[in-house]
Amino acid sequence: MEKEQYIASGILELYVAGSLTEAENEEVLSMMQKHPEVLQEVLDIEAAVIKLTKAAAPKNKISFKTILDKLKGTDSQNNVVTLNNKPKNNWYNYTGWAAALILGGGLLWMNNQNNTLENKITEIQTEKDFFETQIEDLNSDLADSKQIINVFRDKDVISVPLAGQAVFPEAYAKAYWNKDNKTVYLDLAGLPEPPEGKVYQVWSLTLNPLTPTSLGTIDNFISDDNKIFSLENTNESQAFGITLEPAGGSVSPTLEQLYTLGVVEKTS
Repeated sequence: MEKEQYIASGILELYVAGSLTEAENEEVLSMMQKHPEVLQEVLDIEAAVIKLTKAAAPKNKISFKTILDKLKGTDSQNNVVTLNNKPKNNWYNYTGWAAALILGGGLLWMNNQNNTLENKITEIQTEKDFFETQIEDLNSDLADSKQIINVFRDKDVISVPLAGQAVFPEAYAKAYWNKDNKTVYLDLAGLPEPPEGKVYQVWSLTLNPLTPTSLGTIDNFISDDNKIFSLENTNESQAFGITLEPAGGSVSPTLEQLYTLGVVEKTS
């Protein structure tokens, strides 16, 4: 709807009168923010209401004693009972009540607007806090990414491709072993999500004789977006393998659930 049609629709008058729903109030506020003409129209309507209120206000002041005398039906000056004498014109009383109703409606509208603005401020603060958290997370992810890149570029890091095995030939992974700080970094983006109640377990292997040593389980595989993990490795590893085990891990690998395996190349 164009702003001219919106102004002519009558919704702004209802907005000033406080007769709209919360959703409609939100729509009007949005139009006021987008179109200065709509905002000016609302201000003009408000000014007209205030002017009408002033024009309708009673100009003749009546004392409290006079009101009591009229209620009792007694003229205070001549002490004559006037129960049957009714005022010929109650226009001032009616306009006074009308002004009071208009003023009361205006106060209710202002209170409603105040509550709407407070809700808006709360929403904006919530969004601000959310974006600040997002920025902190992004900065943290950026720092982690830089660290991972440095690890992968380190000339002393041994890269070990882990190929898919019979249980899942399409699987693949890669281990980056830093002997100096006794850490192995694992890129597990090529593994499928483990089923409920199962976790991946990483093994350091010596080949003759075949001896597996658990390096730990990957408990946060699903929640980790980049699928890069690090585990301590103090072993003289000759190979690395990854199996699917029950939650909590196993004492020895379940070979039927061996997903990937890779041998460390001998260095001269």
